[in-house]
Amino acid sequence: MPVRTDALTIPFWSAEEIDAAIRPALVQIEQRGVLAYPTETVYGFGGGIDRESVNALTALKDRPLGKPFLLLIAGPDMIERLDLRLPSYAANLVARHWPGPLTLVLPGGEHRVPEKLRGPEGGIAVRWTSHPGIGRLIRAYGDAITSTSANRPGVPPAVSAAEILSQWSDAVARGQLRVLDGGTLTPSEPSTVVDCTGRRARVIRPGAIAAKALRASVPDLIGDA
Repeated sequence: MPVRTDALTIPFWSAEEIDAAIRPALVQIEQRGVLAYPTETVYGFGGGIDRESVNALTALKDRPLGKPFLLLIAGPDMIERLDLRLPSYAANLVARHWPGPLTLVLPGGEHRVPEKLRGPEGGIAVRWTSHPGIGRLIRAYGDAITSTSANRPGVPPAVSAAEILSQWSDAVARGQLRVLDGGTLTPSEPSTVVDCTGRRARVIRPGAIAAKALRASVPDLIGDA
C-alpha cells in the first residue's frame, strides 16, 4: 500500500479508493481545475479539453505556446467521438498496442478539439491509457482528458504524489490542483509518439515501445531505427 503523503491528496490505490475518488475528481474537472493523476508511465496533469480548462493547465505548467497537450481516452470509440481519423496503418497499431504507452498523432478533430491542442504535425496526440483507475475516471467523465507530465521545467516527471506536493504546494492549497495519490510508480520511459498524419507512420519520440515492436504491425514505419 502507498504511504499517504498529505491530507490534500485523494487516495487512488485500491478499487474502493478509486470508487470514492471518482466524484471529487469529476468535480475538479467540471470546475475547470487541474487534476494530477497516475498513468501507466508517470504522474500527469490534466483536465477537460474545453478552452478554459486548457488555459488553466497551460498557466499551471507555464507551457510555451505551440507545445500542445496530448489527450487520454478510455477506448477506441472515443476516437470517433473526438472526430479524429484513423488511417489503416494506425488502426493496426491500435489493435496491437492499445491500451498502453503508445501515443498516436491523428488527423481530424476540427469540429471537436480546440486548435490549441493541435501539434506542429497538424494532428491531435491521443493515447488509450492502460491505467485502470484513470480509464474508469475517463469513462465516468464521458470524454477525453488532457495530459502532460507532472513536473517543473528541468525536473524529471513525478512518480509519486509526494513529488507533486513538494513542487506545487501553493496550487494544491488554493484548490487549483488536486492530486490523486496512486502510490509510487515504477520508473519507466514515456510513451512512444507516432505521427499518423501522413502516408506513412513516423516515430517522433522514442519511448516505452520500441520501433522494432511497432514494425511488426507497420513494416514501413519511419524513424527510430
